[in-house]
Amino acid sequence: MVNILEQISSQLGDYAYQKIGQQLGLDANTSKMAVQNALPVLIGALARNTQDPKGAAALAGALDRDHDGSVLNNLDSFLKAPEQGKGAGILGHVLGSQRGRVEQYVSKSSGLNTNNTGQLLEMLAPLVMGSLGKHKKSQGLDAGGLAGMLGQVLNGQGASGAQAAQPGQKPAKSPQQQLLASLLDSDKDGDISDDLINLGGKLLGGMFGKK
Repeated sequence: MVNILEQISSQLGDYAYQKIGQQLGLDANTSKMAVQNALPVLIGALARNTQDPKGAAALAGALDRDHDGSVLNNLDSFLKAPEQGKGAGILGHVLGSQRGRVEQYVSKSSGLNTNNTGQLLEMLAPLVMGSLGKHKKSQGLDAGGLAGMLGQVLNGQGASGAQAAQPGQKPAKSPQQQLLASLLDSDKDGDISDDLINLGGKLLGGMFGKK
């Protein structure tokens, strides 16, 4: 199964890192580092919602309806007016009240100030959705296939910094996965399964269920 994090990184490419950096006043390397730290959390936040069939169906419908990947074909135009991608709205529903914690994580791990980090996440959100929509269409994925692909992030596959497990051991979680687990475990009981049930339809359902 495709590594969706690598797929999105490949679709963005060095040109996108450079253009995003120019918009934020960053060099290309700092921009790339920030993007690579933010992507696993954004993808993981989407993945958590698709673990509920209703959330998966809602995301699949939204991708079909509004995110065909065309945003990736003209990055210059998008980055000149990134607000057209409604990134703030996407983040509001995907990250909810935890957006601040994600911004703090990306800021700390990449050396960005919080203002730049917020702008970066708002730029990335529509690009991530566009990339997912493009991949869904090219692979003919239904809601279940989309959920399975995104579920790799929750299962420890494809996150940067994750370490290979020894036989009989679970793979070590990357910093991004640790943050995601913390974001998911809203009741702090050490078990995210109940939180997945509660969050599954609520966040994405509110955003994508209706037009």
